[in-house]
Amino acid sequence: MMKKRFVKEQIFSCNRSVPINRLLQIQEVLVALYAELHRHLGGSVVPRILWRYLQRNESELTQRFPNYAEFEDFYTRPRNTLDEYLELHTLVESVQTAETLPYFIYRLVRGAYIFENLAYLELRYTPYLRTPAHLAQSQRIDAMAEIVEIVGKASQIGEYPIVTSQILCMHSKLPYEVNRAIVELAAQSRNYVCAVDVAGGDNHYGERLDEFIELYAYARSLNLSTTGHLYETRQGCHPDLLPYLMRIGHGIQIPIHYPHLLKEVAERKQCLEVCPTTYTKTGTLEDLSQLKLVFDRCFDAGVDIAICTDNAGLHNVRLPFEYENLLTYDIIGFEELQACQDAAFRHAFAWPHPHHPASLLNRFLKLDTESADRYEAVV
Repeated sequence: MMKKRFVKEQIFSCNRSVPINRLLQIQEVLVALYAELHRHLGGSVVPRILWRYLQRNESELTQRFPNYAEFEDFYTRPRNTLDEYLELHTLVESVQTAETLPYFIYRLVRGAYIFENLAYLELRYTPYLRTPAHLAQSQRIDAMAEIVEIVGKASQIGEYPIVTSQILCMHSKLPYEVNRAIVELAAQSRNYVCAVDVAGGDNHYGERLDEFIELYAYARSLNLSTTGHLYETRQGCHPDLLPYLMRIGHGIQIPIHYPHLLKEVAERKQCLEVCPTTYTKTGTLEDLSQLKLVFDRCFDAGVDIAICTDNAGLHNVRLPFEYENLLTYDIIGFEELQACQDAAFRHAFAWPHPHHPASLLNRFLKLDTESADRYEAVV
């Protein structure tokens, strides 16, 4: 935080010609530079915060681990499969209730602003799974609206001014009636919700593919934006679902095994939400270097990529470190990184400005410096 304050002071001291009200307007732009398009609420809780919460509430989970180090190792270590990895979400979902969500979200947003320089954040989750499990299905459906409102209000924190929006996730293990209710709730909650998704492992869609196609078509008919976990694993490649998506959650199997589809993806202006650390944590890829083929083929085909974290808490890896890892392993260069960062804002469902923050900052400074020069010339 001290670094950001120092940078602000430098801008103020070096731009005496820029009106003070304009400098105040650009403060928020100055300290936040990145957009995160794919982050799960359940996987966003960093291990230390979850551990403290469990201790304070005397959770039975703490009895399984004699100290924090063992808990962190359990929470962040790689899994053999995506299904095994997704089981960790149930651990967090069980404690993310209507009462506790503000606690977790405040710390999530604070960390995203201070440590990641996020200007924009889309949080995705399944609201049904945050409702009390003892209620009947119809009661849990009715309770989802309260969850959306709680998440929306808790995300608006004046001291950490990130533009936030929610993506409501249908789920491969939930019945059709619940998933349809999630789509309808998204359409009714546009002040908080920007899109719908389907989660729960893309290897589980097959038998219900027609059902999810119908739900996505319904979402599009309601003018909802759409993304979806697809082509993440070899078992989750469903081309019939692709035309209904505006963005593709992961999608790495397309450039790796189905590069002939890249032309269609580019023509539909679909963006891949690539989450590097996830693929080694789930056993989807053996090594991060395998992503070089993904980036190279997408760049060659004109397909945009947004670099994301997916589950920053489960990985203990924040967005700037995803960037750094890709650069360190020579998977992309700085120009490609900038292109991906720009693409994230361009494909953001609820970013309210026509340009990304760095561009806005440059425009503010250029316009006001020109105004000051004209004023001095007249005087």
